[in-house]
This record gives sequence, structure tokens and C-alpha cells, in this order.
Amino acid sequence: MTSRESGISTLSNVTTQRGEINPRVIRFAPDAFPEAKSSQTGVSVRYVPDPAKRWYVFRVSYGREDKASDFLVEDGTYTYIAKKMVEKNVRGKRKRFLQTLIPNLLFAYMPKEKAEEYVKHTPAISYLSYYYNHFEADDCQKNPPLTVPDEEMHRFILATCNMNQHLLFVQPSQCHFKGGEQVRVIDGPFTGVEGRVARVAGQQRVVISLSNIGLISTAYIPTAFLRPIDTD
Repeated sequence: MTSRESGISTLSNVTTQRGEINPRVIRFAPDAFPEAKSSQTGVSVRYVPDPAKRWYVFRVSYGREDKASDFLVEDGTYTYIAKKMVEKNVRGKRKRFLQTLIPNLLFAYMPKEKAEEYVKHTPAISYLSYYYNHFEADDCQKNPPLTVPDEEMHRFILATCNMNQHLLFVQPSQCHFKGGEQVRVIDGPFTGVEGRVARVAGQQRVVISLSNIGLISTAYIPTAFLRPIDTD
């Protein structure tokens, strides 16, 4: 399976702290992540948790996310591009293909030194740059490269790896939240996803936050498939 071509079964790949049917906390196993695979060479890299690594967000110019991902994967770096399936009429025929959910962004798991190497010392991917955190400043009063906390990234991958055609990248103004209720999806293709219930595009959905980037909305989720986290 690849991060761009195949989904995963969240039912069998999300484990719990003590094996409860309805656990209070979900812990993500490494095999819950799809492989990152180079479309050019077939080289693949699996996600392996490492305290020395962080989830960096990179900006990729002119929609070259796949090209940048291929380069990093072939260098042994795990990458993730959120995509969804779309349908379009092409010369009178209905065609299905994958489309990047958040244009021009690539997520990659690596140590700080590797990120610096890619951005500053690798001419072959000169179109790759940091996506900066404009809400923080370092000791030199400069915005640092944006990184996403592990648990937040895990929820993001769990919500998007099935590449559902109804996934949306949205702004807060597009979401009508039902208070601050945090829920977990307990059935269907989004099983295990945690977030806030909201009406988006006229439907009840679960919304996941991606810090300093935006919000990700699932497809429609029936109320029977939702369970408040604080009542487990």
C-alpha cells in the first residue's frame, strides 16, 4: 500500500492501551500508517516512531508534491501527502483520479538536520522550502519551520488515508460547530478518527485540526457512529 494509492483498514490497525472495546485513549501502531512509496522506482519506506524525528511541513512550488515525495522516499525519508478521489468528465467519459487535498504541501518525518539538508543543501529539490510557523518566533525573532505534533499528525493520517472523495480542506468559517464536543467515530470508513462535530457543506461531519494550517472534514457521519470521548 502507498500513501497515495491505497487506503488501510483502521479497524484492525488501531490498538488500545488495555484492549478495551471503547478505550479512552487511542494509541497508533506503526502498521496503521500506509507505506510511503516512490512512484518512479517503487522504493518504499515504512513509518517508524523515533523521538529524534519530527513531522515537518514543506511547501512545494507548482504542485510538485509527488516529485518531491519521490525524491525523499528514495533517500529513505517517510513522507505523507493527503489525497482524495475525484471524478471528472474527460472527453465525454467519467474518469476517477487522485487529487491532493492540501495543495502544495508535503509532510515528512525526519530529524532537524535532515530537514536542513533538504531545504538548504539539495539543489535537486530547490522547489522545496519550509512552511513557516507564523504564530511563533525563535530566539532571533524569526518564524521557525512548522512542525506538527505526533498525535495530531496521526489523527490527520487516520482521517485521510482512505482518500474518501468527500474529504474537505476547510476554514473555520465553513464549519458550524456543535459546541466543543469531542467525539470518536466508532463505525464506518472513518472508524477511530477523533475530532469535533460540525455541519460542513450542509452535512454532519467530524472535523480534525491541523495546527496553523487549517481543518480537515470527514465525509458525512451518522450520529449513531459517533461517541463523545469524555463519556467513554
